[in-house]
Amino acid sequence: MRIMLTSMISRLVRRGNLKFTYADGETRTFGDGTGKPVHVRLNSRRAQWGLALDPAFYLGHYYGTGDIDLLEGDMFDLLETVFTGNPDFKYYQSGWNHFLERARYLLRWVREKNDIRRSRYNVQHHYDLTGALYDLFLDADKQYSCAYFETPEQSLDEAQLAKKRHIASKLTIGRPGLSVLDIGSGWGGMALYLARNLGAHVTGVTLSEEQFAVSRRRAAEEGLENEVRFLLEDYRNAPGTYDRIVSVGMFEHVGRPNYLTFFRKAAALLKQDGVMLLHTIGRTDTPTGNNPFIEKYIFPGGYIPALSEVMRAVEKSGLAVTDIEILRLHYAKTLRHWRQRFMARRDEAKALYDERFCRIWEFYLASSESAFRWQNLVVFQLQLAHDQQSVPLTRTYIDRDEHCLKAREGDGRGRFGGARKFPQEASL
Repeated sequence: MRIMLTSMISRLVRRGNLKFTYADGETRTFGDGTGKPVHVRLNSRRAQWGLALDPAFYLGHYYGTGDIDLLEGDMFDLLETVFTGNPDFKYYQSGWNHFLERARYLLRWVREKNDIRRSRYNVQHHYDLTGALYDLFLDADKQYSCAYFETPEQSLDEAQLAKKRHIASKLTIGRPGLSVLDIGSGWGGMALYLARNLGAHVTGVTLSEEQFAVSRRRAAEEGLENEVRFLLEDYRNAPGTYDRIVSVGMFEHVGRPNYLTFFRKAAALLKQDGVMLLHTIGRTDTPTGNNPFIEKYIFPGGYIPALSEVMRAVEKSGLAVTDIEILRLHYAKTLRHWRQRFMARRDEAKALYDERFCRIWEFYLASSESAFRWQNLVVFQLQLAHDQQSVPLTRTYIDRDEHCLKAREGDGRGRFGGARKFPQEASL
């Protein structure tokens, strides 16, 4: 196993400065000596075996258990060395690792068959962790999805506000009183933004009891109980029909066996002249299996789709795609903010849970940032409608409506007052 592990590291790290101490205490150096030094120590033979056989799972797993330590550098430094240490990295994969990835892909339907009961368990596994944990690293509005950085200098809070503004503009809410369904409403930030700034009547559905309680409290504190209601409900049981539907960061939990169910339900919920905006993580290459570490420890039952997998379901649902935007590197920047904030308050996270939890989350945040920065992950924003005339002909309305929203956010009123309405383009 040591020979196999050494061979794998030698192929991956041709540039960089990596020291690797094996379980027997011997240390080897990989790379050309350039860049930030990183020193990995294996504290057990089981970690050595795990890294050789299945690094995609066991690097994070054994870092969490303490069988792997970093004597120099941190986890992000290690992953940067691995992902940038060989220009041909993405083409390298041993025969055994290729077999494992193929097996995971073939078994995907079993793991992702998220019925209502299983979906509730999967969501609560992650999102019902104490809210104090998320307060350590999220923005003030508790947006737990990709921010939208209009400029490199924007703060996390500014970029998360820009994300809500960008999505709201694509929903083309030109007058107050429109009904909106927020599928996967999180801690309520998107729903409250639409009610506060556009006068929308929003229904949010979530399976997280923690998020449900916080969302309802926030609506009451803002005096928006009549404009926003939250339901502890699965999207498959969402009631009514709506002028607009928005879903941000929830589709990753649907699972491929349910893609057609999701879009057919959305089509049934959306009025014939309505507009839907779906914001989801996606991959730029072909469909593949889940990341095994993320699936076990972070998001059980989740999957990040290729665009082809999403489109196949949309095409059969009765909805038409009216716009697609790919957000590149925005999530890498978002995750960097989250990781730096988490690490700055790591002792507080350890007080809430324990050292193992902190190590697992260190790896989760570092590996996720790496995947968006150097691998194949992006964010898709899909605008959908029944009727292609439901949205303006050109994309100029997005920039125009964002400027209107910026003015409304800064007018000091704190909620929609009806003084400003967006101009609407004539139907063709």
